[in-house]
Amino acid sequence: MKLRLFSLLLLSVLFLPGQSQTYTGVGGIVHDYTKTTFILSVSGLAPPILDSTFGLEKVCLTINHSRVGDLTIVLVSPAGTEMILSMNNGGEGDNYTNTCFNDLAALSITEGTPPFTGTFRPQQNLGMANSGQVGNGVWKLIVADSEQGVSGTLTTWSLTFSNNPSPPFFTSSNLPIVIIDTHGQEIPDEPKILADFSIIDNPPGQPNHLTDPPAYDGYMMIEIRGSSSQLFPKKSYGFKTTDQTGLVEVDTSLLGMPPEHDWVLIANFSDKSLLRNALTYKLSIDMGQYATRTRFCELFINDDYQGVYFLGEKIKRDNDRVDISKLLPTSTSGDPVTGGYIFKIDKETGSGGGQGWISPYPPQVHSQGQFIKFLYEYPDAEDIVGPQNEYIQMYVDSFETALHGPYFQDPNLGFRKYAYPDTFIDFFIINEISKNVDGYRLSTFIHKDKYSKGGKIRMGPVWDFDITWWNADYCGGNDYSGWAYEFPCEWDYWQVPFWWFRLMEDTLYVQDLRCRWEELRETILSNTSIFEQIDSMVNYIYEGQERNFTKWLIMGTYVWPNPSPLAQTYEEEIEHLKQYINHRFDWLDENIPGECPFTSLPPGQRPVSEVEIFPNPSSGILTIRIPNLPARARIKATFFNTLGVKVGETPLLNSKETRIIATHLPQGLYFCDIQIDPNIRVTKKIIIKN
Repeated sequence: MKLRLFSLLLLSVLFLPGQSQTYTGVGGIVHDYTKTTFILSVSGLAPPILDSTFGLEKVCLTINHSRVGDLTIVLVSPAGTEMILSMNNGGEGDNYTNTCFNDLAALSITEGTPPFTGTFRPQQNLGMANSGQVGNGVWKLIVADSEQGVSGTLTTWSLTFSNNPSPPFFTSSNLPIVIIDTHGQEIPDEPKILADFSIIDNPPGQPNHLTDPPAYDGYMMIEIRGSSSQLFPKKSYGFKTTDQTGLVEVDTSLLGMPPEHDWVLIANFSDKSLLRNALTYKLSIDMGQYATRTRFCELFINDDYQGVYFLGEKIKRDNDRVDISKLLPTSTSGDPVTGGYIFKIDKETGSGGGQGWISPYPPQVHSQGQFIKFLYEYPDAEDIVGPQNEYIQMYVDSFETALHGPYFQDPNLGFRKYAYPDTFIDFFIINEISKNVDGYRLSTFIHKDKYSKGGKIRMGPVWDFDITWWNADYCGGNDYSGWAYEFPCEWDYWQVPFWWFRLMEDTLYVQDLRCRWEELRETILSNTSIFEQIDSMVNYIYEGQERNFTKWLIMGTYVWPNPSPLAQTYEEEIEHLKQYINHRFDWLDENIPGECPFTSLPPGQRPVSEVEIFPNPSSGILTIRIPNLPARARIKATFFNTLGVKVGETPLLNSKETRIIATHLPQGLYFCDIQIDPNIRVTKKIIIKN
C-alpha cells in the first residue's frame, strides 16, 4: 500500500502542471530563396499565461543546409510576436545540428560556428513571449533562405515550456505603456478599425506594469499613417478616441495633453536616437510657435511589444493646437470667409487624394513639368465650399505675386501685407539647424486666421523631422555645411518654392533673421541648452531604448536613409547627433546673412519689429502682436488722442499676442504707445468705430 501511494505521489510530481512541457513540430523542405513556414499547435499549457514563473524556456531544432549563412530563422508566438533566433550566421558552413536557443545561454548564436551544436542565446529574446502572452495557440517557425542555389531540410523542431523560463522581456517601464487590442484584426492603411485602447501611467517615480490599473481606458479608431515610412516594419499610426461603437468621437486628455480626439503614434524607426522629432517640436514651442506636443511611451499591440514611440497631437484646428477660427459651411463672405485655413506643400497622398491648387509660380529650381501644389488640410477637400476655396487660393496668389514682384520689400505693397515675416524666420531657422532635406518642399504646413484676428499667412506648424539632424545620406543631409533651402537635387520631383530665395533678398528680413539668430543662440539654441534637452530625453527613454533595439535589430545596420559612419551603439548615435550640432551651428554662426545693428545690446534691450494691432479699425477689442518679444520684458500700452492727451493705460502680459479692451474710447483716431522695457517704444495709429 505504501509503495502504491509513493508511486502515485511520484506521478503527481512528474506531471505537476507547469513543471516542463515539450511540444514537437513537423519538419520539411527549406525551400531555396524563399520563406518556409512550419506550424506547431500548442494546447493544454497549464498555466496558459507565459510569465516569469512559467513560460517558454527553449527552442531546439536541426536543419541540414550546406550554406547556413543564407538562413534567417524566426519563431512567431500565437500573439504574432516575432523572435529572430538566428540571422545570416555561419557563412558557407553546414547545418544547425541539435541546436537549442535559450536566453540564459553563455554563448550567442552570433559567436558560434557551424555546425551549430549545443545551446546558444538567440539574437532576439525568447522572453518577448513571456511578458503575459497566452501560450496556447499556433506557433510558427519561419526559415527564410536569402540566396539561390541551395535548399535544405528542417528535420525536427520543438518548444519547451517550464518553470525555468527565459526571463520576461518586459516587466515594467518608467515610460507610460500604451496598450491596443484589435481583437485579431490587422491594422490597415485605411479605413480605420475599432480597437480597445488603454494607457498605464502611474505617478512619477512609480514604475508602470502591464497589470497595473490604466490611467485611461477606452476605445479608438486606428489606421497606419505615413508615406515612405509605411515600408518600415515598425509602423506609425493615426487614431481617434471614440466611444465603444467607434462612431462618436470623444475628446480626451492623453498623458496630460489638452483634450482632443485626433492623435498620432510615431515610430521614429529610421531615427535611431528616437528623439529627433520630439526635440525639434520642443525647440519650436520654446521659440514661441505652436508645434505638436509629444509624450514618449512604449507600445503593445495585441500583446506584441512594438517599441518606444511618441504619442502626440495631430496637426489640426483647435483652440489648444493651431488656434485659428472655425470655418463653417456658411462662412462664405465678409470676415468669416477670411479664416481660418490650414494648407500644406506635400506629396499628394493621404485623405482628400491630394486635392488643392497649383501655384502659378514654379519652384526656384525646376525642370519642365515641375510645380508647387498646395493641399487642403483644414477645411479638407470634402468640406471646403466654393467661396472658401476661391478666397484662400486668391489670398495665397496675392501673397506670391507681391513676393515675386518688384516691390516685394515695400511694407504696404510687398509680401508683409499678406504674411507675418517672423513666422517665416522661425520656420527657416528650425529647418536650417536640422538641415531638413524635406524642408520647405514636403510636410510644410501653413495657416491663416481671419481678418479680425490678424488675417495674414503664418508658417507652420513644423512637422516630420525624423530624417533631419544628420540622418539623411542624400541631397546634402549628411553635410553640416550648406543651406537646406538651396535643395541641391534638381532631379527630385518635389522642389522648394521660390519664396525662400526671394526673402533672402529682402534687407529688413535678413537683418531680422540675423538678430533673431543671435538672440536664440544666447538662449534656446545655445549648444549647452540643446545638449541639456537631448540629455534629458535620453535619460528618460534610456531603459526603453534597450528594449526597442532588442525588438528591432537595426543598431549598426543601415536603415534608409542613415548616413555613414553608422553608430554601433545608442550612445554613439547620440554622440553623432551632438557632433553634428557643434559643426552645423558653427557654420550657421558664420553664414547666417546680414548684420544685427543691436548686437552690442543684451537681448532684453533690443528693439522689436513688426509690432501689429488688429483689427484696425476696431470696435475697441484689440490684439497687440509683438513677434520677437524679449523674454521677461515688461510691457505697457498707453492710448493718446489726436491732441496728445492720455486717455487710457494698461499693462500687458509678456506674450506675443495680448488682447486688450478699449471699448470705453469714443469713436475716432488714437495713438497707441507700446512701451517694452525702458529702451523699446513703438507707436501705432488705431481707429475706433463704435
